[in-house]
Amino acid sequence: MKPITFSVPGDPVPQPRARVSTVGGFARAYVPAKHPVHEYRECIAMAAQVAGLLPVAEPIEVIIDAVFARPKSHMNKSGVKPAAPALPRPDADNIAKAVLDSLGEFFDDTHVRRLVIEKTYGQEARTTVRIQ
Repeated sequence: MKPITFSVPGDPVPQPRARVSTVGGFARAYVPAKHPVHEYRECIAMAAQVAGLLPVAEPIEVIIDAVFARPKSHMNKSGVKPAAPALPRPDADNIAKAVLDSLGEFFDDTHVRRLVIEKTYGQEARTTVRIQ
């Protein structure tokens, strides 16, 4: 398999915890329909398809670069405030879960032999995924 790289603009959206409700006495786990993770996952899947990703049955490596736009509240006239957090808030594993779940039509998570997740602040928010 040749390496595939693609990017999706905008802040990465972590996979939220499922909510649980009961219907007819049975528990049901779901993510609310209006949660932004649904649109994010569609964008990831579409970008992968446009980049030429085909279904894979061999072990792969996935590298996810999650870049968040730094909020204006972190800035002052001289640059980044000393008290501003060095890393974005969402957990890296939740970002990876959203990305890997969105690529489910191309490969199963069990085929990932190496997973690298980097999260940073940058000028333009984006998610870049490299599969090799």
